[in-house]
Amino acid sequence: MAVTENDAKHIAKLARLELTEQEIKLYGGQLDAILQYAGQLDEPDTAPVPPTAHALGIENVMREDLPRQSPARGAILANFPHREFDLLKVRKVIE
Repeated sequence: MAVTENDAKHIAKLARLELTEQEIKLYGGQLDAILQYAGQLDEPDTAPVPPTAHALGIENVMREDLPRQSPARGAILANFPHREFDLLKVRKVIE
């Protein structure tokens, strides 16, 4: 389907563009070329291709969420450079 000058004027009006006659011819021709190029997607026979949601097989790569024992509090505190009592001290980030 070719884009006519009337189509280009209508599209320009919808886009709230003021175009000269020369611009309407230029952009109408460019739009027609774009639509013809996009029309190539209709050419291949895709009937034997099953519909898919993703090009690759998707599988869950996350490990199972199993309950386990937490590290001892003392071991965690021993690895932290600044602490006070049983609390970890960090620099103030809010002024």
